[in-house]
Amino acid sequence: MSILFISDIHLRSESPDVTDGFLHFLNYFAIRARALYILGDLFEIWLGDDDCKSLHINIARALKRLNENKISCYFIHGNRDFLLGKEYAKACGMILLSSKQVLKLESGKKIVILHGDTLCSDDNSYRLFRKCFRHIVVQKLFLLLPLSVRSRIFSIVRSFCARHKQCKSKKKLGINLRMATDILIKNHADIMIHGHTHQPMIYKIFRSKKDILNIMALGCWNKYGSVIEINEENDNIVFMEFPIC
Repeated sequence: MSILFISDIHLRSESPDVTDGFLHFLNYFAIRARALYILGDLFEIWLGDDDCKSLHINIARALKRLNENKISCYFIHGNRDFLLGKEYAKACGMILLSSKQVLKLESGKKIVILHGDTLCSDDNSYRLFRKCFRHIVVQKLFLLLPLSVRSRIFSIVRSFCARHKQCKSKKKLGINLRMATDILIKNHADIMIHGHTHQPMIYKIFRSKKDILNIMALGCWNKYGSVIEINEENDNIVFMEFPIC
């Protein structure tokens, strides 16, 4: 059996091809796995569990089918869908996880999984934004607003962030490798899997000839789907991309 990791699907009504590709992945690929880990940004925008779009309902039904087939599904919040709550997770049959998890395979190998935005330590403006908007009090107040008001606020924030992002250097948008390495060493882990950067990549950190750390970044689902599969029988790791449009 295998464990699958995905991130940054960014589902939205305006991109039906991506939705169709994701549903195909769930119905014909994930259905054969033991577990699926979604490392954030499943949706392009999440304004609250009361936002009952047909897209959200269809995705919940598809994920629930995995649960009904005894395939575990886990979710770590991303920077786009951090408001996804217990009600929607229950509808999906998903288990919500904290922002960073350490998985232990049957072989004893440890893997650190996270969305990846916290690794972008050089992006001070985003770190401030995250600290403010991820505060539990701010989230509760935001969710008390009418859905239409929440939508307008998000549109303003997204427009501002898009303009601001154009001025950022690649260093600010990328992860801090030293920080990622320190997390692996602290948790006695060999592998880190994350998303957020939208750049599929594998970083190899050589501590010695036999001690190699792997930091694996998943890609964004656009024209291609991005998946990491780990075979539990032999710990074999496969990085896959497949066309979805």
